[in-house]
Amino acid sequence: MFVIEDENHAEQSGEFATLEEALAELRRRALIPWNDEPNVAPCTSWKTCGRDYEILEYDDHARPWKIVRRVAGFEVSAAGVVWSEGSSGEE
Repeated sequence: MFVIEDENHAEQSGEFATLEEALAELRRRALIPWNDEPNVAPCTSWKTCGRDYEILEYDDHARPWKIVRRVAGFEVSAAGVVWSEGSSGEE
């Protein structure tokens, strides 16, 4: 099980069966402006804030779920999109 998480706000969104599906969703989100959903930050200072996406892989057979690994994503803010070093988002 793969879940996209905004590390800045501890907010998870979307569950995906494969890493490829989760990466495809991150690539889609990278094309969305920083001030549009789902990229607009949920805090009151959203104009100076942003999101820091990563993909969490969970062992969903364990109770509670156990994080197996974290996959780098990107940060999005008024400054634009910056993919993390080692991420698989850029092609």
